[in-house]
Amino acid sequence: MKSHALLASLLATGLILSGCGSDKVATEKEPAETAAPTDLQQETDAYKQFALEQMDQFVVETEKFVSAVKEGRIDDAKAIYPLARMYFERSEPIAESFGDLDPRIDARLADLEDEGQGEEEWSGYHKIEYGLWVDNTTKGYEDVADQLLKDAKELRARVETVEVGADLMITGAVDLLNEVSTSKITGEEEIFSHTDLYDFKANVEGAEEIFHIFEAVIKQKDAQLATDLTNKFSTLNGLLAKHEDGKGGYISYEELTKEDTKQLADAVNQLGEPLSMMGIVME
Repeated sequence: MKSHALLASLLATGLILSGCGSDKVATEKEPAETAAPTDLQQETDAYKQFALEQMDQFVVETEKFVSAVKEGRIDDAKAIYPLARMYFERSEPIAESFGDLDPRIDARLADLEDEGQGEEEWSGYHKIEYGLWVDNTTKGYEDVADQLLKDAKELRARVETVEVGADLMITGAVDLLNEVSTSKITGEEEIFSHTDLYDFKANVEGAEEIFHIFEAVIKQKDAQLATDLTNKFSTLNGLLAKHEDGKGGYISYEELTKEDTKQLADAVNQLGEPLSMMGIVME
């Protein structure tokens, strides 16, 4: 991903500069003094707990969704769909670490086609999304729903086994924002339901949670960066709030104007650079 490359480049630059500084100190004063590494166990434990809580709710909401699908309650299934998916989207940095489960739960048909696969391999939320919004039926999707629930429960169980490190969290925050800029802001993620703003908000919340967990450490090392991130998250959340539907959700992506999407895209881009700086500051 581009975000990986950006983060790697920024981290590499930080390491090079750090190395040059160390050589200078070593020349002037022996032995060279190095700062003790920051202990981030408390922060990584907090993030794993956050991910587990999101997965617990993801399973609960997926169970409701599957029941609605199997009972033919189309309107109920449509109402649950974007809300259930938000729990998955918030914790996607961990969910994506399981390369088999993530696509079974979350793959779009376009993703499979890019991998040389066809509709017969398609499963998960987006396949049922097609049934609800295009076919306007739940019939024929019962088995897909059953498998989705099994996969959601398996994902929850496997999250217990994940070893969370600061690198996963920092890269994950950047990746969440990258997902917003590459698919949510373009309307490509929820191409049938047009519920992209729910995913957009959830991705932003997932990235913001990682920042909040690291915020105290970042303030100690670079107070200005912490302030910049707080302000830019606030700006982006403020723009998203303008598109709430008054019923606890968001308007359809199709209702956004070109100016709306431009404003959101600009806010995402302005947040991306300071967010990627977290890795350098915490080195």
